[in-house]
Amino acid sequence: MHKKPFLPEKICVTCQKPFSWRKKWEKNWENVKYCSERCSRNKTKNG
Repeated sequence: MHKKPFLPEKICVTCQKPFSWRKKWEKNWENVKYCSERCSRNKTKNG
């Protein structure tokens, strides 16, 4: 049985891979666009 409940997912603007909600994004989930700091830094390449 899965221990965690369903977590919302989004698609990263840079790498186009799905990523799940994280506790650190709890208050800012609506504005999260990137799965990681690396994708955020490389945003000019693809997004």
